[in-house]
Amino acid sequence: MSGSGEGASGEEVRGGGASADEVRDALPAELDARGFVGPHQFPDNSRRRYPAYLYGAVAAACAVAWVAGRGREDGPGIGGLLVAAAVLAAVGAYARAAAWRMGVRETDALVRATRAAGFPVGHASAQQVWRGWRSRPTWRVLCYSAEDPPLRRALVLVDAVDGRVVECLSEENPEFRPGA
Repeated sequence: MSGSGEGASGEEVRGGGASADEVRDALPAELDARGFVGPHQFPDNSRRRYPAYLYGAVAAACAVAWVAGRGREDGPGIGGLLVAAAVLAAVGAYARAAAWRMGVRETDALVRATRAAGFPVGHASAQQVWRGWRSRPTWRVLCYSAEDPPLRRALVLVDAVDGRVVECLSEENPEFRPGA
């Protein structure tokens, strides 16, 4: 095997016929998270409104083109324009219905989950998920108790729109069994 690269211990590895100065598999600077400092901002789901409006505008254009070419025999695919208008309008309506504005951020969800867990929380992490056919944003928060090692854990679902606790499942930590 031949080529060029650097091994796990830092020595140069040759193989594949590549030159020593060739850059392979480099990550763009804007995607390199090593230098990032600060909390991650989750995008708001209300951004789904923009493509919804775009779908609606294209649906309206298809409908206008269908009306303009309705009486003509030579219009190619005139019947397809009406179908396209209907499909795009339906997709746009769904995208608009699923464009929830998030009122609860990750840090607020962590605080609400800590209150709902029923025990002093040490470590916790939040993940954004979606519920239902309208994709309502929800924070899924995993909490561990403050002991070392943690004796309890809880999974708390916090609605990202209105902040209510949707569900709280709490249990003894099965990963730690004292005396076992």
